[in-house]
Amino acid sequence: MNRRGVHELFSILSMLWACSAVAQDTAATKWVDSVYQTMSLDEKIGQLFIIRAHSDLGDDHVASVLSQIKKYHVGGLCFFQGTPSKQATLTAQYQKASEIPLMVSMDAEWGLAMRLKDKGLAFPRQLMLGAIQDVRDIELMGYAIGKQLLALGVQVSFSPVADININPLNPVIGDRSFGEDKEEVARHAIAYMKGLQAAGVLTSGKHFPGHGDTETDSHFDLPVLIIAWAG
Repeated sequence: MNRRGVHELFSILSMLWACSAVAQDTAATKWVDSVYQTMSLDEKIGQLFIIRAHSDLGDDHVASVLSQIKKYHVGGLCFFQGTPSKQATLTAQYQKASEIPLMVSMDAEWGLAMRLKDKGLAFPRQLMLGAIQDVRDIELMGYAIGKQLLALGVQVSFSPVADININPLNPVIGDRSFGEDKEEVARHAIAYMKGLQAAGVLTSGKHFPGHGDTETDSHFDLPVLIIAWAG
């Protein structure tokens, strides 16, 4: 199949998924409402929290996650380092322990390999993708990443990075940004999100407000940003 055929197939699959999603929306909403009405205040509050999970730590970590799921009724997990097979096993274990299905998430900016020990699941970093002019290719990549995430039981990807890489002293964005041009960054980020969403994965454009123009790594300190709004 040539490149044009791949794009056409992707478009057809996207439309089919959208039609299916509309048909399922009413049933899903009714289910959510029915479950919500049976929940206590503590359970509702617990659903607002996502806790950290690893698949490369020991039994004590697994026991801690299970305890928090049962005690605090947490709404979701965010997986970090580990391996695909172990994460799949733990996801099934954690979902079984939760009375309400957990929302499972990951940072997967360049695919599952951003967190998991499997270089075969790695896609290009966003700085390289910024050089691609036909953003339909970015959509296809997002779709492929989304399908891999779903196969592992992950419904949310905290990606793409939508920061504009305009500060050479920035210690944390670097090749995670699509580039220096705001319009190109937006165009590529939207395409990436469309691909993930077409695969059935929720997206989260980050970071806000403008982490691309800071000289501080927010993992270790609190950046101060001065933003000028056009009147």
